[in-house]
Amino acid sequence: MVAISKEQFEAAKKADAENGPLAIGVRYRRASRKIEVEYENGVAISVPVAIIEELRLVGDVSQADLADVQIWAGGRAIYFPRIDVSVWTPGLLKGVFGTKAWMRELARGMGSLTSPAKATAARENGKKGGRPRKLPAESNTPKRRSAATRALIAQAR
Repeated sequence: MVAISKEQFEAAKKADAENGPLAIGVRYRRASRKIEVEYENGVAISVPVAIIEELRLVGDVSQADLADVQIWAGGRAIYFPRIDVSVWTPGLLKGVFGTKAWMRELARGMGSLTSPAKATAARENGKKGGRPRKLPAESNTPKRRSAATRALIAQAR
């Protein structure tokens, strides 16, 4: 057995406490296709299976595979033994559903969602002739003109 010092033990306890509360309950809701996790502090969250990267990477996962879910690692993870996938519960609580690249893709997709307000604004802009054009920024530097344009200006003078 490896001996650890009291300082190492206290540092490990502090790091563990910073991760957030432990999960004490988990279940899969078939009707909504969501994983519900309950934490020791009373918070309960419901996360759609479709946005959890680890579950998407497995491919086609059955309802029965998802329903067989357990708490692991003392409440730090939930585990799906039929598909051998674990998900970090502090990450779920913080809204982290996968890698940085996965989260970027989720954010990109969510930015393209439509809403009644967006649809109304688009219709109003359409009535006005579409999206307003951006005006060019004013600059003090003279614009380059083609040789033909310079020749016409010279003739007009």
